[in-house]
Amino acid sequence: MSPLPSGFALPALPYLVGLLVAAAVAGGLLYRRRPSVTEATVTALTPWMAAGGGLYALFQFGAVPSAVAPLFGSPAVYASVGVLAATVWAAVADRPAEGWGTTTAPGLLAGAGGLLLASTVAAAGIAAATSAGGRPDASAAILLATLVVTAGVWAGLRRVATVEATGSVGVLVVFAHALDGISTAVGYDRLGFGEQTPLSRIIIHAGEALPTAELIGAGWLFVVVKLLLAAGIVALFEEYVREDPTEGYLLLALITAVGLGPGAHNLVLFALV
Repeated sequence: MSPLPSGFALPALPYLVGLLVAAAVAGGLLYRRRPSVTEATVTALTPWMAAGGGLYALFQFGAVPSAVAPLFGSPAVYASVGVLAATVWAAVADRPAEGWGTTTAPGLLAGAGGLLLASTVAAAGIAAATSAGGRPDASAAILLATLVVTAGVWAGLRRVATVEATGSVGVLVVFAHALDGISTAVGYDRLGFGEQTPLSRIIIHAGEALPTAELIGAGWLFVVVKLLLAAGIVALFEEYVREDPTEGYLLLALITAVGLGPGAHNLVLFALV
């Protein structure tokens, strides 16, 4: 069994080279501009992460123009969106790194990402109008359930651990992995979707072997594992963020993206297929 997710494929060489050059340029801009890494700026990356997952779902549905489609497969789409986000972040590096006004770095970064996410959702809505099998109601229910579960887990986590330093980024870690877990479980147990990631499949198959599988499905174990891991990571990162906010917030952002990208992908895909 391959350790890579199904669907993982590098784009054709011309696209791959172009993407690598763009990533190098964007990385160089960030290195030169050195934008401040704060709780607010990292939180502002949220819509970019979600847009990446949504764009990959559009690619799978065949709703991306063929000329640029290779840039929206997996993992290329996350690099493509990352290049855009890095470029915008570098462009607003001289702006205040706190606050959500229209002239601050977080406000501008989130605004640009929000436009990309809104465009992705709009494109998904147009594509869904041509699909006879989409389940946007399931996507909406999953999102609502994720918000409720996130609120409950965060409230419980605050009772047993100190997590104040992680702030909104800590909440995002929990939300991202709750979304990934719940959407994967619903997709597998209720909507007939498979799981692309090998490790996730192992956990889900373990859930199938339990006596509870016939009653509540196999995906619940995956949800529990994701929530425990997310809560544990946030608790462990509390001291790290206090001692080194830049590295701590950036690592938490990466952990958030690992959950939010696939979770957003599932929501859009369920609404389309």
